[in-house]
Amino acid sequence: MAAMLLVSLPFAFSQDSNRVTIKPYGFIRNYLTFDSRKTYTVIGGEYNMQPYDIDTVDGVDLNDVASMQLQALTSRFGVAITGPKVGEWNTSGKLEGDFGGFGSNNTVLRLRLAYLKLNRGASELLVGQDWHPLSGDIMPEVLGMAAGAPFRPHSRTPQVRATMYSGAIGFTAALMWQLQYMNNGPVSASNPASTASTDFAHRALWPEAFIGANLKCGVLYMQLGVDAQLLRPRTHAVIGGTMMKVDETVASLTPTLYAQMVGDIWSIKFRTLLAQNTSHLNQLVGYAVTGVAPDGSWQYSPMNATISYLNVSLGNRYRANLFLGYMKNLGAGESLWLDLATNDYHIYMKGGEQFTHLNSVWRIAPSFSYNLKAFNLGLEYEVTACTYGDIGDHGQVLLNDNLRNVTNHRVCLLVKYNF
Repeated sequence: MAAMLLVSLPFAFSQDSNRVTIKPYGFIRNYLTFDSRKTYTVIGGEYNMQPYDIDTVDGVDLNDVASMQLQALTSRFGVAITGPKVGEWNTSGKLEGDFGGFGSNNTVLRLRLAYLKLNRGASELLVGQDWHPLSGDIMPEVLGMAAGAPFRPHSRTPQVRATMYSGAIGFTAALMWQLQYMNNGPVSASNPASTASTDFAHRALWPEAFIGANLKCGVLYMQLGVDAQLLRPRTHAVIGGTMMKVDETVASLTPTLYAQMVGDIWSIKFRTLLAQNTSHLNQLVGYAVTGVAPDGSWQYSPMNATISYLNVSLGNRYRANLFLGYMKNLGAGESLWLDLATNDYHIYMKGGEQFTHLNSVWRIAPSFSYNLKAFNLGLEYEVTACTYGDIGDHGQVLLNDNLRNVTNHRVCLLVKYNF
């Protein structure tokens, strides 16, 4: 019954231009993937991040294990909505979901997009859940579900976003709150282990903010922007055996430059970031404890990294694509605090403690696809290599004889039917 109603909506509401028009869309997408090594993935293994470090027992690397799977969890459906004008403003919206949500398994309905939009001339106001401004609708043309992460920032988040243009020059400003993509932080007041939660951002009260300057000129689009964030890792701590209230914050700034040129049958896309604490953007950069204040609260510093990608595409029906990505851990701007109780540093980042020893990651991913309006078939070969090592006192990895290089070879076959 629901499916029949969804199909009938465009016909029921498009008769009168003063009423709402609802257009369903989506696709059925299947991924067949092979990995040569155990890797850090989410959404049933479809979203590939990076290979795990060497884990040796009796001379055997437990992560040197290949795997293969076929899944359709990210098949998508949505409705695009166009409504009547509100004064001089055009109204529209979008509601979109798939099956990669939270739960004990990965077949849970997940909200992807849910926003309303007001548009007048070159000005636009969006309220609701949409792509993070550092992610945007402009993405690498890779076949893999991760869409270029961890090199491309990846997040959809509740936000209020305004965009204005005057000729070729525009500005974008946004305030954002976390939901599905979260920062890491301490488990509790007494447990310093890492966990992911929206609490760290929400109780800071200040939303994440982005501001950017844009240029649109022919085939060229550029954006120079900065993202700012404030977290409150802990509100209470056990000090001298007594639970005490503490005031702990960590602030971060992430400048970025994006540029793309898109022609009829080709495109070139590039983004670079000086990233600080961008684990909520599915990147391998967090923050660390750098000391203890007189009142017993922890002091923090964001970790830093350079992250860049380049994507080049050519063709239409037969399309070739090449993705290149690189990330380098630069450590923190201050010395880290060594907790004598655990004899370890406290670093909070995507994936938890298992990636605190990460020095760098690079990826090469060539692909080829056959594309019709309703059908896509593609093959991608993705090589992701990581260097792990010993942590220095600033959270950087020491360039000594204990550096370890691991590589995952992923082959992805995509079959997609659009409607």
